[in-house]
Amino acid sequence: MVLKSWYFLLFFLASCAVNNGPLTNNFVYKVIPAGSFEIATWQKISDSVNPIHVYIEGDGRSFDGAGRPTLDPTPKGTFLRDLVEKDLSSNVVYMARPCQFVMSYNCNQHDWTDGRFSSKVIEAMTLAIKEISKGQDVILIGYSGGALVSGLIIQKNTNLNVKKWITIAGVLNHNDWTEYFNDSPLSLSMSLDELPKVSQIHYVAEYDDVVPISLTKKVVDIENVVVVPKATHDNFENLKIDFSI
Repeated sequence: MVLKSWYFLLFFLASCAVNNGPLTNNFVYKVIPAGSFEIATWQKISDSVNPIHVYIEGDGRSFDGAGRPTLDPTPKGTFLRDLVEKDLSSNVVYMARPCQFVMSYNCNQHDWTDGRFSSKVIEAMTLAIKEISKGQDVILIGYSGGALVSGLIIQKNTNLNVKKWITIAGVLNHNDWTEYFNDSPLSLSMSLDELPKVSQIHYVAEYDDVVPISLTKKVVDIENVVVVPKATHDNFENLKIDFSI
């Protein structure tokens, strides 16, 4: 028991050590206590009128190369963070998922595996967005699994002032996704009953082998799908996001 406690402490401290580096260019690092978790965010907000662009990270490193759950879901890739830094809008926020960058005391492996879209995860992300926006309009941009997180946030919180929903290489139906790859179902996760009725656009990669285009087109009206040529799941060199409302 003592060894386990020391292991958790060392792991927690190691996770905290990387918190200040992912974003530069005047982004301010803030940890937001939210429900069962502490949510790591990097924020650059200077305008109280225009919408806040909130980018929600993907699933990160949920499993290792052998298919085993990891001890830390913090993403190793920087695709979304790089995209955030290219956003020259006055209000931009990068939001990690629960247990990424900050290993809260309540974190357990279900929170980044079969429960990654659970009610407590969505509640925490919602509380964090409300703390950031304080009633101001927001545009939610969800990458990969962050797409479903953002969709569930909109669906469950009609009082949020979400002016547009944007997804990039997004998982929108986790049952279809796990079935496609013959993976175990995400049994502790919620599903979208239907897509939120807000202005939306879904960017998909021509060569995405993680979230194939066919899965997006199965649930999204074709006029809301934009195929980015030559793109892969984590490489959208030609991506130009349309933020117009």
